[in-house]
Amino acid sequence: MATDAGIQRRRPRHQNLFVKELRTLMYAFGDSPAPLPESVEVLDEIVSEYIVDMCHSAARMASSARRNKIKVDDFKFALRRDARKLGRVEELLVMSKVIADARKQFDDKPEDTAGVKG
Repeated sequence: MATDAGIQRRRPRHQNLFVKELRTLMYAFGDSPAPLPESVEVLDEIVSEYIVDMCHSAARMASSARRNKIKVDDFKFALRRDARKLGRVEELLVMSKVIADARKQFDDKPEDTAGVKG
């Protein structure tokens, strides 16, 4: 049985990227301080798969707009049917701008400590 150019697609090996964070979240939501490794692994797989699916969806949006780069709007479009998640994205974007503006104001203040006598 030959494949196209001898290439086979394999499902990548799962790397458990979010184990530490998921354990903390599970405990915060009422699980034991040391949840079962199998439970954490299953949740990690679900979260990783969701992130990959969101990225693929956003990439399709960028591709259909004939762009090579994914923009925030592509993710917002991918989440358009989930008002709660889209609202959270909007909220985080606003807060990111507020924080960036606050940092900019803090960094723009001149420090005139050279002429201060003690």
